[in-house]
Amino acid sequence: MEINEAKKLVIEAGEKLVAEGLIARTWGNVSCRIDDKTFVITPSGKPYIGLKPEDIVEVAIEDLAWSGDVKPSSEKGIHAEVYKMYPEANFVIHTHQKNASVISALKNGIDTVTGEAKKIIGKDILLGGYGLPGTGKLRQGVTTALKFSDSKAVIMARHGALCYGADFNEAFDVVACLEKYCAEYILAGAKEKFGIAAANLDQFCEKIVSRVARTTFVDLDKSETYNSSCDRENGIITLTNNGDGKEVSMDLHTGTTNDEVTDTAEAHRSIYLAQPKFNYIIHNTDKETLAVSAIGKTMKPLLDDFSQICGTRIKVAKKESCCGSKIKGKNAVLLKNKGALCCGGVEGDAEAVDMIMSKSCLTLLGTKVFDAAKPINPAEALLMRVVYILKYSKQATK
Repeated sequence: MEINEAKKLVIEAGEKLVAEGLIARTWGNVSCRIDDKTFVITPSGKPYIGLKPEDIVEVAIEDLAWSGDVKPSSEKGIHAEVYKMYPEANFVIHTHQKNASVISALKNGIDTVTGEAKKIIGKDILLGGYGLPGTGKLRQGVTTALKFSDSKAVIMARHGALCYGADFNEAFDVVACLEKYCAEYILAGAKEKFGIAAANLDQFCEKIVSRVARTTFVDLDKSETYNSSCDRENGIITLTNNGDGKEVSMDLHTGTTNDEVTDTAEAHRSIYLAQPKFNYIIHNTDKETLAVSAIGKTMKPLLDDFSQICGTRIKVAKKESCCGSKIKGKNAVLLKNKGALCCGGVEGDAEAVDMIMSKSCLTLLGTKVFDAAKPINPAEALLMRVVYILKYSKQATK
């Protein structure tokens, strides 16, 4: 393939991953084979939206050599392994897609794939051994899984999924099929273990709460919740009601408002007062997040990007006024029976936290079905958090 055409396809793929919610921030990566010696891949630490052809890096398959001022993805070695093992592979996508991430936190992958999915993906979906992002250990884990399977999808333990195809379209077909099949696998497991009959994952989230905790799922009217922004200079919080979109102003310091608000408004104010670095909050009321907030226990990281983007552990606040004290050093807090408040310095930061919280909550519920997965080692979780804050988060907002 001509190199400029390959670069354009990689940029298009990155935009599609963002649009379909398959990655957050600069996570994941995409590559396209040029010939039997080289491929092009997305850069390290740069957002997908706005990438230009000069940002896409040409890399040698054999020794990973590259040149220029733009650094390629740290996981270029994994892509190279695919191209070495499978001559028919011309496009590789590494995602952090939601349903596959649930499987990534289990002890095993999916031994047998059936039906139409078998034609698209292959006979199984193996789980590559765990390694910190960008490390040789991660690459070795994925390489081993690739050696033992001829399927077009491999799940990377606690990390994400790797899918490939003969071209752009086939690779994305594998990505879509993998997500659908993982959802079906979770639902089948829930029915077998708990007798939960659920038509979709939202129903699964509602029903599993009573099976794993002495409580019930509590749905939340969106009219009770807000997204918000804080004008630090003028000390004004703008609360946007998630039910009708109506905006209300609140004084950051006194709590006075120009209209009536619900109790959750005080949770926003509590966070802004405690954490001056935050200027934007999203109230996440997805079914999986509401389910975990109903269970009411501290969340520990089962996934890499939870450690990096949300924090090493997310606490539960039983009262709105306690949210500020519970979020110290983190980017999210669970509010008992009311979902999670996801925070950031700018709206894009909060959106990334929001996405990762939903995925991590579904992962937590999924592990209740299959096995008691252990959280990531605390020292490794802290290391990933520090590296993200010092390096990648700054690059992602440029």
